[in-house]
Amino acid sequence: MKPMNANELLAGLALARPVPITAVVTDSRKVQPGCIFVCFPGERVDGHDYAAKAYQAGAEYVIANHPVEGVPEDHLVICESSYLAMIRMASNYRTLFSPLMIGVTGSVGKTTTKEFCYAVLSAFGNTLKTEGNQNNEIGLPNTLFRLEDTTQYAVVEMGMSHLGEIARLVRAARPSAGIITMIGVSHLENLGTRENILKAKMEICQGLPDGAPLVLNADDDLLPTAQIPGRLRPVWFGIRSSSADVRAINIHTVGEGTGFTLVDNVDGETYEFSVTIPTAGVHTVYDALAAYTAATRLGLERARAARALASYQTTGMRQNIVQHGGVTFIEDCYNASPDSMKAALQILHDRQPGPGGRRIAVLGDMLELGAASEPGHRQTGKWAADAADLLVAYGPLSAAMAEAARQKGLQTIHCQAAEEVVEYLRQNVRSGDVVLAKAIIAYFGGISHGNDRFLDAGCRGNRCVCRYGTFRLFCNSGTAQAALRPDHPGIRPDLA
Repeated sequence: MKPMNANELLAGLALARPVPITAVVTDSRKVQPGCIFVCFPGERVDGHDYAAKAYQAGAEYVIANHPVEGVPEDHLVICESSYLAMIRMASNYRTLFSPLMIGVTGSVGKTTTKEFCYAVLSAFGNTLKTEGNQNNEIGLPNTLFRLEDTTQYAVVEMGMSHLGEIARLVRAARPSAGIITMIGVSHLENLGTRENILKAKMEICQGLPDGAPLVLNADDDLLPTAQIPGRLRPVWFGIRSSSADVRAINIHTVGEGTGFTLVDNVDGETYEFSVTIPTAGVHTVYDALAAYTAATRLGLERARAARALASYQTTGMRQNIVQHGGVTFIEDCYNASPDSMKAALQILHDRQPGPGGRRIAVLGDMLELGAASEPGHRQTGKWAADAADLLVAYGPLSAAMAEAARQKGLQTIHCQAAEEVVEYLRQNVRSGDVVLAKAIIAYFGGISHGNDRFLDAGCRGNRCVCRYGTFRLFCNSGTAQAALRPDHPGIRPDLA
């Protein structure tokens, strides 16, 4: 973080002294002299309990929701919401810089699209990106605090679970262009209808400058119905839509990746580029198209942008395809929704097992679907029956998935306990099999502890890591004991 005077960084929150602030931290272990420490209340840990210690360690200001013993009033900023305080400070800090920035949102594909944007922008200069899926009211400010004078380009991911959240994030980030990947069914439990999800995602428009490109999926059924502000410049990408400005044709598999011809129509001129991306599945072609479209509409050179798509690198547990003991593992243990389940199952369907091998789908519960939960799980079971030779379903909601798959004739195992999943795989997976794991992280977290050829579990840092082969199953928890409880309050699905 570039030093910024407290009176400027805290503008709108408090009248502060013009002393330099060198960091904004939410973890008391990262407190350093000259920082601002922000207290967040939690179910297990309350940051207010560490406020006095943070002040003693050199924090110049402490942001809290109420008075805190041990922190002098002239070093205490009381705010009703620590989240809003983070966003306000990030917005103030953002004014120091002017990189070309792409903002990404959507129900599915945000992080992959963000990584494609990073691959493209990095080909042109020093680029900042959201790390992992830090796309919420803490993660986005932390990303903005990493802006420096040397930052030429940036890409930030914005998630939400309620109306109004993206509006707050985008007003702080103020990107130069926006992307909406698609409108799915994630967070129906909170928002009620896909139309409300569309409304929430369209909040990205509120932080875009006049004339900014708004990059939209032409193949989505709802996005073409959106009311786009006349001050913005909509640009459409797609595969099926013949009217899209940027399209992919001749899509084919190239080893572990995908090749296609990118067709770009601009002001009556047509440009074509042969593209190969190191990702499997047509859904990742959409993500690559979105990144190319945003970058080129910001003025970046087309051919170089198209070539740069090949430098994409996967992050976390998204579509890692690894080999272990003759078994192919497709690791996709991130948030799950019917849309992403369908895409992952298509990848499984397209993979050819080895001699005597089978396609095995290991699928967990999909959360926050509201009234769409049971039909969404049943439809996923039907898709699994078309893509797999065996379904291993885990979690109470996945009972409907297992039943639907079984009704279509698919061999199905439904596990109530996470330990059952690993034990079944350990005993039944054989050389030649292709195994897909797709689920909310929390439901495949904290599976077991032990050691043998296939199972190796232990704690690393503050995350419990369980391995089935090279197949990592994560749980956001502080201890191994907590990880053994899927309902532990430290475990929750990330925002989508």
